[in-house]
Amino acid sequence: MERALMSDPMSMLTDDILVDIISRVPYKSTCCCKCVSTRWRDFLSHPDHRKKLPQPLAGFFYQGYNRDRFPKIARYFTNASGEGDPLVDPSLSFLPRYSSLEILDCCNGLLLCRCWKPTDPKTLDYVVCNPATEKWVVVPATEWSNKVSVARLGFEPAVSSHFHVFEFIDEKAWVTDESELNEWTGSLEAVATYSSKSGVWTNPIAVTTIVSIPTHSKGVFFNSIMHLAAFDDMVATFDVQGNLQSIIDTPDLPYDSPVNDVFVSRGQLYFTGITRSEFGPSMSVWVLEDYDFGEWTLKHTVSHFALFGTNYSACNYKVISFHPEHDMIFVVYGEENTLMSYDMDCKKRHIICQLGHDCQLEDISDEEKTPFLPYGPLYTESLADGT
Repeated sequence: MERALMSDPMSMLTDDILVDIISRVPYKSTCCCKCVSTRWRDFLSHPDHRKKLPQPLAGFFYQGYNRDRFPKIARYFTNASGEGDPLVDPSLSFLPRYSSLEILDCCNGLLLCRCWKPTDPKTLDYVVCNPATEKWVVVPATEWSNKVSVARLGFEPAVSSHFHVFEFIDEKAWVTDESELNEWTGSLEAVATYSSKSGVWTNPIAVTTIVSIPTHSKGVFFNSIMHLAAFDDMVATFDVQGNLQSIIDTPDLPYDSPVNDVFVSRGQLYFTGITRSEFGPSMSVWVLEDYDFGEWTLKHTVSHFALFGTNYSACNYKVISFHPEHDMIFVVYGEENTLMSYDMDCKKRHIICQLGHDCQLEDISDEEKTPFLPYGPLYTESLADGT
């Protein structure tokens, strides 16, 4: 017995301890763990243990906007494979009945929703829910919530079962007397945060640096820091108390374009933009190699012709996500809003499906633009128990 333990110290660990360890590694590594032994394969496949393990990217929440329809905004979910029935019912019918509901953010299997109450069109709740388990909790609104354009969710299940909600209070929401707004620029005035552990909002933290965040800037939460792309070619980062931690300049690009989102994959921050090449305009992919000094390294370049074919010059497109564990990008492009993936390793694209004309990408107001929210299921039963 002693010899067996010395040759295989992992055999001393119980299944519960082992699955807790493996739940903290990336999904790709979890798949490799199944090849270690028959025991590992069996316990990782057991339904009770599988609930605790990281899940792959399953698909995307998005919305369509049609002026000639009621309601004008419709919500959808499409699988990342483009095949089969949607994994999630985008109506979120398990939630309490509200007059309207908007999905603001998705973070590691949880959704942040803004829900307007039927009793008063100016009052609302935030609701954080888990579509995989149909569990939800109400987060009370603040005095700024009905005016705030940008609210985001922070959640890292490998670190804590508790989540954080961030309210980014811009100048328009902050000032009570609109006559004081001589020239509104939309600059950020303060940040308030809510912790499910404390159950209360912090007092808003003033932002003294000029920062302006677009309505649909994608929130990236990792290492307990929220990252948001901002105007003027920069990324603003905030801690869970709402303090502005740093401003990271994004790479200088030769083309003027709308604010590009940042993404996280395998624990690193990525940025995409349009650059020039011998083949014409290209999409470039940058990775933040030195976080402290804000140094980006060019990781990959692909021409628009290789991505979109002969009509690339007239093609509107938007990068909507990076795969969390692979060098793969998801893009929506063209008149039919075609969803495709592009593998940077093998340099191949794959057409997934067409999302239709209702999706709006460019040249319209912020409230009509389509946010795309990547989603992977989380099978943990509770939203905020434990530490």
